[in-house]
Amino acid sequence: MAYAHVAHDCAIGNHTIFANNATLAGHIIVDDYANIGAFCAIHQFCNVGSYSYVARGAMVVKDILPYLLVSGNQAKTYGLNRVGLRRYGFSKETVKKLQQAYKIIFCQALTLEKAKIQLAPLAKECTEVQCFLTAIERADRGIVR
Repeated sequence: MAYAHVAHDCAIGNHTIFANNATLAGHIIVDDYANIGAFCAIHQFCNVGSYSYVARGAMVVKDILPYLLVSGNQAKTYGLNRVGLRRYGFSKETVKKLQQAYKIIFCQALTLEKAKIQLAPLAKECTEVQCFLTAIERADRGIVR
């Protein structure tokens, strides 16, 4: 949309949406089906996961895991992007597994290393949960929590 800015060396996936004045610094990776709201700013070297939704005005300085809803001046997660997952046809079973993974990562006050250990069995059952693990592994700047 109007005045969206993508700086140098960014990699943008397919079917992404950038609302008015969405701003990406350099070297950012935006995965497929990500939606970045109006007046968002994303710091350089961050990754935005697939099917994630970055709400209006969010200031993002760390990586965003796939399937999440992120908002705030200092961005933090507010759960799964349930509306987007439903619109793109994710099954109820898959959403349930993603919700379990979300609770392990964000609601149990675990370190990322301990959360990865608990996610491993769930990732074997659900490829979308494996995407969580992959995104955590590639998160050099840390993740939005």
